[in-house]
Amino acid sequence: MNAAVAEVALLDGRRLALALRSGIRRLLENQEYLNKINVFPVPDGDTGTNLALTLGAVASVIRQRDESHVGNLLTRIADAAIDSARGNSGAILAQFFVGLSDRLSALRELSTHDFAAGVTGGAQYAREALSEPCEGTLITVLTDFASEVAALVSSGSIRDFGSLLQRALPRTRASLDNTRNQLEALRKANVVDAGALGFVELVQGMADHFERGVTADDEAPLAIRHVDEEAAGTEIDLTDRYCTECIVSGERIDRRKLRERLAALGSGVVVAGTERKAKVHVHVEDPAAAFRLAAEFGVVSAQKADDMQRQQDAAHHRHRRGVAVVVDSAADIPDEELERLEIHVIPMRVHFGERSFLDKVTLGPEQFYRELAASPVHPKTSQPPPGDFRRIFEFLASHYDTVVSISLTSRVSGTRAAAESAAQRIQAHGKVVVIDSLNASVGQGLVATYAAECAQAGLSGEDVIAATRAVLSRTHTFGLLGRLDFAVRGGRVPRIVKLLADWLHVTPILINQKNGRVRAGTAIFGRRNLRTRFASLVRRSINPGIGYRVAVGHANAEEEGRRLLEEICAGLDNVRARYLMPLGTALGVHGGPGMLVAGIQEYAPPSPQPLTPTLSPRTGGGSGT
Repeated sequence: MNAAVAEVALLDGRRLALALRSGIRRLLENQEYLNKINVFPVPDGDTGTNLALTLGAVASVIRQRDESHVGNLLTRIADAAIDSARGNSGAILAQFFVGLSDRLSALRELSTHDFAAGVTGGAQYAREALSEPCEGTLITVLTDFASEVAALVSSGSIRDFGSLLQRALPRTRASLDNTRNQLEALRKANVVDAGALGFVELVQGMADHFERGVTADDEAPLAIRHVDEEAAGTEIDLTDRYCTECIVSGERIDRRKLRERLAALGSGVVVAGTERKAKVHVHVEDPAAAFRLAAEFGVVSAQKADDMQRQQDAAHHRHRRGVAVVVDSAADIPDEELERLEIHVIPMRVHFGERSFLDKVTLGPEQFYRELAASPVHPKTSQPPPGDFRRIFEFLASHYDTVVSISLTSRVSGTRAAAESAAQRIQAHGKVVVIDSLNASVGQGLVATYAAECAQAGLSGEDVIAATRAVLSRTHTFGLLGRLDFAVRGGRVPRIVKLLADWLHVTPILINQKNGRVRAGTAIFGRRNLRTRFASLVRRSINPGIGYRVAVGHANAEEEGRRLLEEICAGLDNVRARYLMPLGTALGVHGGPGMLVAGIQEYAPPSPQPLTPTLSPRTGGGSGT
């Protein structure tokens, strides 16, 4: 039902919430276009996704509780924005909300004069959060919007919010249009700044609400504007590869000093928030160094490190194929294969007591095994939170027609459930399908590698999904547990089992089962020539006349891993490819330093298919199993 459209001279929490929902909705509908025109500071095609996730959290807070007190609402909005801010633009916009909240938190309702003071403060807060404010970006348009609102209010001719926003938009849009003249990257690509356009869409949506009131369209499903064209701009060489973010909690956080010290590590520094909670955003080559520095100022949580080089590749190479492949870091895949096949990796979490790391990003395998051997506290691993999956799914689904995510076996981890939870909430046009690998470590890696090869060969999304599911039963993993100390420490093996194994000189062999369990499936009796006997056991599963590829992972035992790979493949003319790599945490946390894992996969290279890009009529994503 359409509410009566009347001038709004005083704005309470309920009406502000309705206006913000309208603005956020407009931004969400245009997120794919914002991704396509994202060329500065890095043309990685994710500004729309970042703003959508940041403001999506704000929309959730608005829906959760009816709040008439506008100051209380702004406080909740600012807190949600800081917690959920993603990317440079998301962090800047979150700090804009913090400034609004600080200026207006005591007020039950707003006059236009109050609003002008609030947005002026918000723009100042946002600028102060940056180590190097760059004109021609979101910060410029925020400043010009606040300046125009203040000028219109001070003129005395405008007293209602609908007229105020409508009258402020022409100058705000002129400021937006001018961004293409202020930055060379925008001028070359002939686009405006993506973050700035996102803010203008937010304001336009709010202005539309005051003009038309509440309509049925406000509750209709989102109609995402699908843009089937190449991303703007060209790829650049990155000196700071990782978009690194975290939250720092503490008392009296010195945000200025934190910002200055982060600026010495990398670029694009934004430190938003308050004295008690700060959101850190920085582009660096070494995310671990940024997290260590942040920890000097308080308790660090919500660590994230996105590979912007991989995102650039995704945004600008979409024309090659319509399928993207994602895997969690439990999969062990050689770095060169990750690069060649453009596989996107979402890191698991590794916890040594109260210290937390991003698997294979801030804690590499070599360091992990050193910590494992020395730490009195046995580590715990946990799946990536759904938010990590959602961000990469939203981003890829805006550039690809199909996203295939290969998860660690659901029989040992909640990773698949987290991925599916995220996939069900995707709003971009692409379809997201989550496949349980029924495997782990190098076996999961072989499944993901095959899926990516099918995508690179040009198979359709449905064919990639079918081929990946078909290869699951043809992929097998074997783990040599040379010692059970770490499995006992982690609670996976009872101490009595270790005592019996030691007494009987039995070495358990882990094998992935058809149902996805990874458990001791056989054993080697005696402790002599373990590696060679393990190789013989693996070879017995390789059938002559069928092509295979073989992968070996080692836990800080490269020479032993190399010899194992040679012994498995010796004299076999049906091994099409072989890989040696460090063993990750999925199995290594139980086997400890020295563990060896072998994976074999029946293999025939997928046949290349002609690329025939198609338009998708869908307006939202979904999950498959």
